[in-house]
Amino acid sequence: MLIRVAPPAASVDLPSDITPQSAYLNRRQLIAHSVAAGVLGSGLNAAWAQATPAPTVAPGKLTPLTSKRSALENAVSNDVPTAYTYASTYNNFYEFGTDKAEPARNAHTLKTKPWTLEIEGMVKKPMQMGLEDAMKLAAMEERIYRMRCVEGWSMVIPWIGFSLSELIKHVEPTSNAKFVEFVTLADPKTMPFVGSRVLQWPYVEGLRMDEAMHPLTLLTFGMYGEILPNQNGAPIRLNVPWKYGFKNAKSIVKIRFTDKQPATAWNKAASHEYGFYSNVNPNVDHPRWSQSSERRIGEDGLFNKKRKTLMFNGYEAQVASLYSGMDLAKNF
Repeated sequence: MLIRVAPPAASVDLPSDITPQSAYLNRRQLIAHSVAAGVLGSGLNAAWAQATPAPTVAPGKLTPLTSKRSALENAVSNDVPTAYTYASTYNNFYEFGTDKAEPARNAHTLKTKPWTLEIEGMVKKPMQMGLEDAMKLAAMEERIYRMRCVEGWSMVIPWIGFSLSELIKHVEPTSNAKFVEFVTLADPKTMPFVGSRVLQWPYVEGLRMDEAMHPLTLLTFGMYGEILPNQNGAPIRLNVPWKYGFKNAKSIVKIRFTDKQPATAWNKAASHEYGFYSNVNPNVDHPRWSQSSERRIGEDGLFNKKRKTLMFNGYEAQVASLYSGMDLAKNF
């Protein structure tokens, strides 16, 4: 495993090549104006740039989180972070709706205080801890991670949290613990789509122990300098950047250590489409679509093409050794 030290940065800057939502909605008017003025080609590029002001990160009015920039090489040093407006309004969170815009509309009903995280199973120190206690286990770090969704889109997001391994070491798993299971909140009173037939509730995910212990696996409490918005998995979620997004359990209430591979939500719903490992792999297609390319949210400009999907989402140097000798087409 190769982990390089990245140079520190004081802040996250968002340059002007991210398309703001207002410019996206007005693209047709811009094209019509450009054609009428005879500025297609290089002239259109100038007109487009002039009409695309640099967006600002505006995380709303959530509580700021103190963190330092992570020293871990995050494999996205040359990537532009996704504008906050996209990251907070284009979400998969089926407890609040299956349309990408529904979580941002519906998740205001989620109650995140008080919040209890229960640790159980094959550990020497099972416990229940409040959110504040969980947040104090290790120093918060900001990590800019590339996130890839199985539907073919991606984002680059500055998350705030600490390596899950810090919590794991705190509770001392026994030698029999081979997997870590994550159970999320399933409250029909505050989550209007819990009870729908699209999945079995509560939403459950899982990792092999060595995956959970990898320093890139992040227990996450915030993004863009603030606590997590409800629609992004508040108040505590998982981020495993080399796996497809549905592996990143949101609104976690229980972490269980077990000797058996957890039966995960999407694997139970469609095992031939959603494997337990779900590593980003451009060579293994979803049965209904290709995984060889992706669309970066916020880069929907007139001349932008889809990006080539990277093995392990670009984290191959750091995580490929976890799967040495495995058939990644069979263990998808």
